[in-house]
Amino acid sequence: MNDNTLERLSLLEQARQAVLFNGAPASPLLADWISHSWRRCLNQGLHPDYSVAFDAVSASHITRTLEQQRDFVQAAQPEIERLCRAIAGTSFFALLTDAQGVVLDVGGRIDRHDKRVDAIARVGVDLSEQSVGTTAISAALTELRPVWLHRGEHFFRDTSVYSCAGAPIWGPLGNCIGMLDLTGINTQERPELMHLAALSARTIGNALLLRQPHDLVLRLNWPGRLMGDDNDGLVLLSSEGEVLGANVAAREMLNLFPRPGNSVHASDVFALPWTLLFDAASTAHFLELPLWSGLHLQAKACVHQAFEALPLAANGTGSLHQLQSAMIRKAIDSSRGNVAQAAKALGISRATLYRKLSRPTSKH
Repeated sequence: MNDNTLERLSLLEQARQAVLFNGAPASPLLADWISHSWRRCLNQGLHPDYSVAFDAVSASHITRTLEQQRDFVQAAQPEIERLCRAIAGTSFFALLTDAQGVVLDVGGRIDRHDKRVDAIARVGVDLSEQSVGTTAISAALTELRPVWLHRGEHFFRDTSVYSCAGAPIWGPLGNCIGMLDLTGINTQERPELMHLAALSARTIGNALLLRQPHDLVLRLNWPGRLMGDDNDGLVLLSSEGEVLGANVAAREMLNLFPRPGNSVHASDVFALPWTLLFDAASTAHFLELPLWSGLHLQAKACVHQAFEALPLAANGTGSLHQLQSAMIRKAIDSSRGNVAQAAKALGISRATLYRKLSRPTSKH
């Protein structure tokens, strides 16, 4: 342990003495959010020298939670695997929790012989502030931003062996649905892991968003910016133009934040006929997208894969519009001419169906 590490731990011990034992409301040696968390723990009647049990929720609770969070866990697994390759040369491992701090999945090298690792790296363990005091998990879920928490910044002495980076994960409706945590035991400070956790949390949020039912996805960015990665805004639309979900980047670009009980339509957001968004999906070009604020975004529209499901002709030719028209004709034939029934089977409105049929088909 080098001199800088010893000095850092000594300063943390001074801060702990001031806030946890001498009644100071805060310490200049601590971030305010840590002091606030410590005070909440004290107000719950907790004491930093109490033993931490790392209790698990009931078997029925975790079974029910895993069933409810199945899409979330499945969307997260590929990114957790990539993340664990990035941290393979360290002692850190990954935890995925729900919005209450209950562990849903673990990843990385888990040393089950180390009780300090095994205590927290278990599906079903409750790592909320109420259960285990101040942690990166509880902090990320409370502060709703990426955090780094080192050793004595944890509330309990039992948890002061951990160093953790955490970042919240946002759901399709703009609410925090859980968090991603990277934890090491008696390690040097690695605050750069906060950035890595935040990137992976964003990727997981985007993956979960794209698993939701939708008819069109808009990929957005500001003009002149490169597109094609997890920094893009993503907006899901129904065939009727209703906004079904959006990632954090899109919500910030569009000033689009959750409004309980109120649905948002594409025409409320974009200053052009919303049906043009579906038309743009049949081209490879980017769309200059005006907003009601006077700002502009660049966008790429992609229809749901169901509209691209028909195979190309044997000679390998055929446009997206031709394939869509064939799909629509087949649906109308199957419904014996009932347009409303055909539209329902395709997951689009009758107006959209008529509009697509009215477009001329190019000759080959």
